[in-house]
Amino acid sequence: MIKIFKFTAISEGISYLVLFANMLFIKPNNFDLYKTLLFPIGMAHGILFIGYIILAFLVKKSQRWSIKDFLIVQVASLLPFGTFYIEKKYVKNA
Repeated sequence: MIKIFKFTAISEGISYLVLFANMLFIKPNNFDLYKTLLFPIGMAHGILFIGYIILAFLVKKSQRWSIKDFLIVQVASLLPFGTFYIEKKYVKNA
């Protein structure tokens, strides 16, 4: 389960950055391409985000996270590069 959480955390972080890149770099230059890419990138990111949250609940007990640590793991999913930090600092035994 921990390996799946690590993979999901990294994938969710990458999808978040790709979504930002689509918005910041592609939208000003090519609006049609932006609209074409927005749905698949957004859908992939949404699924990975939900998976990250659900897996965090499942992994919480095996990693022995305190409430504070668990909240940090949850809030990190909202920040760019946050899931990469969590994957390195909080996920052990993988």
